[in-house]
Amino acid sequence: MERKEAEERIRELSRELEEHNHRYYVLAQPIISDLEFDFKLKELEALEKEWPEFASPNSPTQRVGGDITKGFETVAHRYPMLSLSNSYSREEVSEFVARVEKEIGSTIYVMELKYDGVAISLSYADGELMRGVTRGDGEKGDEITANVRTVRSIPLKLRGDFPKELEARGEILFMRAQFDKLNAERAKNGEELYANPRNTAAGSLKQQDPKDVAKRGLDNFIYTLQGEHLPTKSHYGNIMAARTWGFKTPDPSRRFIERANNVEGIMAFIDHWDKARHKLEMDIDGIVIKVDDLRIQEELGLTAKSPRWAIAYKFQAEQAATRLNDVVCQVGRTGAITPVAELEPVLLAGTTVKRASLHNADQIAKLDLHIGDTVLVEKGGEIIPKIVGVVIERRSKDASMVLFPQVCPECGTELIRLEGEAQHYCPNEHLCPPQITGRIEHFVGRRMMAIDGLGGETVQELVNARLIGNVADLYELKKEQLLELGKGWGEKSAQQVIAGIEASKKIPFEQVLFAIGIRHVGETVAKKIARGAGSMQRLAAMTPEELVQLDEVGPVIAESIVDFFAVQGNRDIVDRLRQHGLRMELDPSEVVVAGDKLKGLTFVVSGVFRNFSRDGIKETIERNGGKVSGSISSKTSYVLAGADMGPAKRTKAEELKGTRHR
Repeated sequence: MERKEAEERIRELSRELEEHNHRYYVLAQPIISDLEFDFKLKELEALEKEWPEFASPNSPTQRVGGDITKGFETVAHRYPMLSLSNSYSREEVSEFVARVEKEIGSTIYVMELKYDGVAISLSYADGELMRGVTRGDGEKGDEITANVRTVRSIPLKLRGDFPKELEARGEILFMRAQFDKLNAERAKNGEELYANPRNTAAGSLKQQDPKDVAKRGLDNFIYTLQGEHLPTKSHYGNIMAARTWGFKTPDPSRRFIERANNVEGIMAFIDHWDKARHKLEMDIDGIVIKVDDLRIQEELGLTAKSPRWAIAYKFQAEQAATRLNDVVCQVGRTGAITPVAELEPVLLAGTTVKRASLHNADQIAKLDLHIGDTVLVEKGGEIIPKIVGVVIERRSKDASMVLFPQVCPECGTELIRLEGEAQHYCPNEHLCPPQITGRIEHFVGRRMMAIDGLGGETVQELVNARLIGNVADLYELKKEQLLELGKGWGEKSAQQVIAGIEASKKIPFEQVLFAIGIRHVGETVAKKIARGAGSMQRLAAMTPEELVQLDEVGPVIAESIVDFFAVQGNRDIVDRLRQHGLRMELDPSEVVVAGDKLKGLTFVVSGVFRNFSRDGIKETIERNGGKVSGSISSKTSYVLAGADMGPAKRTKAEELKGTRHR
């Protein structure tokens, strides 16, 4: 075969196979036999092997898996992948609708099935799949593109009139029939059965050999699009457009997605699927309700963790009855005491449950727990087991009441309970063993200092060997000390840890702040505080009144920061980390301050801009000393209104006296 002829044949076969793949896995309307499909695929594989220069990364041959991936690169999401606020009652759904309509008036809502799978973000450029990334922490996730290509319902090339760039977000999952088939094969081979479809899907996507992933037969549904040039301002309209581009999306003909203009319509959808969900070919754990208009979504904005324009209604969790054998108390890295119920093993929602969280002393008292009780267990959000009740009539007359401890179960220190908080704490933060290891494990984690080679077991080993007693001790470790530990430690593993510790000195200040483990200061809040305070030294000297002026900092977080730096041991550790070269202030190259011309002014940026991106405008405001807010209030100085600004936000801006509207 001549070169030109080979190139044309490869293109022709690729087009044919993608069409047949779409018909089989998305439309469920095949027009050729499996044998014919396999013959065409083998021909394409042979041609690509002979003419590799014509093989595309998105060739249909990649559906069966490519080269082995050694580890997954962490990449940032262009648009954050936020979690949804969960609701377990219809009253909360009604309250959500009331809040939305109080702010923007009547509107259209979209209801969809909440698939029980693994969230994925798919990036396309010029219609070609470029990257597949897991949710991760919402801001960055693992790139698993090679594994994503093996999911046959995910298009490698789009069809029709699609935007030049877009992100499609959805859920990768197992259909029940495919999951049952996998377990039947494992049973036949005498292997342990997979517990449930969701966990198996998550584990499948993290396998390093895409060929193994391809054998699993995963599926996918797309539930939203992100991009600057989407075809409509309607979420529903965009999902229908995505359907024409080759994506597998919720099917309106099967009531997988519907629209309503009031709470009654939303409830009718919930009622239908609360009964019909067990007949579906895949698992769902609830219903998602979204505002349909993208402009109104922007007006409503986001909280630190979730969008204000959407809510998830979770179906009633499955329950099981079992025996309470004991209650033990665990000590977390911040000293929080969490009681855990030890249960007689019971099968619940596809997994065997042996333990359940009791949260705090109040929960134990409320349930009036006794050892030996028959308790009712369910999975909160169908994930975390919890005790929701006791079968009192089955209680033995001589059963002993569960009493919450007065002292730390690990170090014997008297427990404290801060005013307004539900949990008890052990205040012995620098000598209580679980707090020592917990703080170090938190510190070395991927989203914190990202120190290679240091996991939970390794940290515990180093603590037991008295090589480290706090996070600052890590920076005084020597390779020779690790080698002397013996079993499991070789030249390569020891050098990996030492190199990882050294590399962590380049981690940005905001991650260092998150890593040191101040109570209530999570990843998002740490970024805001780092930007507002500028340095660890300034943060340590700030008063509660000054702290609450920082973005995302309220009285509780402010008090926690002050309390942290009031402890001499914490100040000593921070000083040692500084001496070892960790970054204790913002790098000027990361936050370039152009001036303070906008100091004291608060801006709201809304709508679409022709020559500038919204993020670019916001960054410029902050660099010049201004503050950017997501909502209009009496404190708003200016509103920058682009095209398609929501009408409610515009009306509110014009109504507020003292707001200068541009």
